[in-house]
Amino acid sequence: MSDQAAKKERSPFFKTVRRGATKTFTFLGVPANSILVFFAFVLLLLNLYPLLSLIVSSFQAVNGNSVPASDWDILVWDIWEKGPREYVPQGSFTGYYWWSILFSSDLAVGNFWLPLARSLLVSTFACIFAILFGGVMAFLITRTNMPFKKFVTAIFIFPYIMPQWTLALFWKNFFVNTTVTGGYIGEFQALTGLAVPQWFVYGWFPVAMVLALHYTPFAYILIGGVLQNMDSNLEEAATILNIPRWKRFTHITVPMLKPALFSTILLVFSSAMSSYSVPTTLGNVVDFYTLATKMKSLIEGSGGNSMGSGYAVAIVLILIGVVMLILNQIQTGSRKQFTTVTGKSGQISKTNLGKVGKWVTASVTCVLVAFVCIGPMISFFLESLLPNSGDFSSGLTFKAWISETPIGNASAGYVGLLHERRVWTALGGSVLLSLFCGFFAGLCGLLIGYAVSRKRKSPLGIVVNNVAFFPYLMPSVALSLIFMMLALNLGIPATSAGVGVFVVMVVVGVIKYIPFASRTSLNAMLQLSEEIEEAGVIMHIPWWKRMTRIIFPIQKAAFISGFLLPFISCMRELDLFVFLGSDYFILTRFMFMLEDTGVAALENAANFLLIVIILVANYAVNLLTGASMDKGIGGSTK
Repeated sequence: MSDQAAKKERSPFFKTVRRGATKTFTFLGVPANSILVFFAFVLLLLNLYPLLSLIVSSFQAVNGNSVPASDWDILVWDIWEKGPREYVPQGSFTGYYWWSILFSSDLAVGNFWLPLARSLLVSTFACIFAILFGGVMAFLITRTNMPFKKFVTAIFIFPYIMPQWTLALFWKNFFVNTTVTGGYIGEFQALTGLAVPQWFVYGWFPVAMVLALHYTPFAYILIGGVLQNMDSNLEEAATILNIPRWKRFTHITVPMLKPALFSTILLVFSSAMSSYSVPTTLGNVVDFYTLATKMKSLIEGSGGNSMGSGYAVAIVLILIGVVMLILNQIQTGSRKQFTTVTGKSGQISKTNLGKVGKWVTASVTCVLVAFVCIGPMISFFLESLLPNSGDFSSGLTFKAWISETPIGNASAGYVGLLHERRVWTALGGSVLLSLFCGFFAGLCGLLIGYAVSRKRKSPLGIVVNNVAFFPYLMPSVALSLIFMMLALNLGIPATSAGVGVFVVMVVVGVIKYIPFASRTSLNAMLQLSEEIEEAGVIMHIPWWKRMTRIIFPIQKAAFISGFLLPFISCMRELDLFVFLGSDYFILTRFMFMLEDTGVAALENAANFLLIVIILVANYAVNLLTGASMDKGIGGSTK
């Protein structure tokens, strides 16, 4: 070695660089660290970059010389001495869009404040009803001697498994009548001859009810899980002290249910606020717009001048989801105790409904649950057999299933489901998209769960765990908008049916469903002792072999759930892809488009087919993995 090279090697700078490189290679040599670094970069890039692009776009003029200068713009120009202007140049920084939705006397009420008030009304009512209905069902299953519990728990999760807008279509099919806007004979009118008022069919009430029914299973699961494990000694002690029943409920039971109640509120409220398909199906007919539907109409407005306002509304939706998370953390965190399971007796005292009361309660419950959970499937099948929706007098026909000639509106050119190539092409697109989303979301979730479990106390592990969960809180329709903008920035036509937009749809699906897979994998990994893997390290077994030969076989049921649950979620998804792909790209988009084509029988047949596919896939998940949403909530209680 030359003197110059030796001198360079002894220099403090060279030693510092070499020491840093050694530490870096040593750090990255640990598989968990490499995985965390990779996903920290990828997830931050895919979450923050599109979000920042959306924020920036809400402050940029879309069309040159067509965006009026707001008072805020004039103030900024005066500060920078640019002089007054009547219009904002294209691409220039402007506060017009925010000003128009927040303060404009002509636009703010109709484009923001009224839709916001309606969204808050719908979300609040959905929360209240979901908690009441789900809580009562959870109490009946876990704390009473009501019979037929297995039947109720088996079908009570159906409304959540179904796409939420299929419930909206069922509501419309059942209650629509000849006296409402665009009405025809619905099933309720055909059976009873009665016509419910229009507010019961279209508007805030049916939107709130459908969303509540869709998310009631979560309230049932969360509240039922607490009631199932709650020690009844506290309640029995209060009974001995002659404390009134209402006081026992409000001072003992409700505080114990607080985490479940706030988790339900977080889920239902934020999801209802961002729902697009249900308000569109049951609200647009009577000009009932929520924030999500108004955002869609603003972005697709004529001339593109309102697009920036739509971006601003999307940001508000995202902020609402973040605020709900913060409120939930404040209420259920910070040294508050909600212990329901202790080392003492965990007996559960069940309420005796009486010999007659238990059968009456079971009958009412089974009829109500069957109507909500099985009713949509029966309705869709019957509607698919009717030549005219709701008209049973003309008899039943299988034309919507087997006809090779055009049915319904002949100009649309749709034939029976079994021969309609566009249906099967869209179904193939849905299956292919779901397979890709399920595989990559499951793989990423598996790696993230493994890495976070090994480094869960490190700052990097905490960051990756939180960033991976963040897309779950973002409204699906807003996430779809963000990635539509990303596609356009990359030169990909967002509404096409090409390979480029398919890749974007896979990315947005993976980002949205990673929380399902990562949390499933994390919970599975936390159950495994690190000693199991350390034995493989001592034997010099490579990391990939340890994963495939040791870790995966032990917890394969949980890991397979991480692959299959995103697949099922993607099959029934609509809001997440509302801005991406064409109407013929995936089945949910295609069926949603059929609403305006005058072929109701084909639409209902396609809905029935989709629900059957989703239920079969869900049953396959339970059969292969043993995972079931109702386990631990009294589903096996006799």
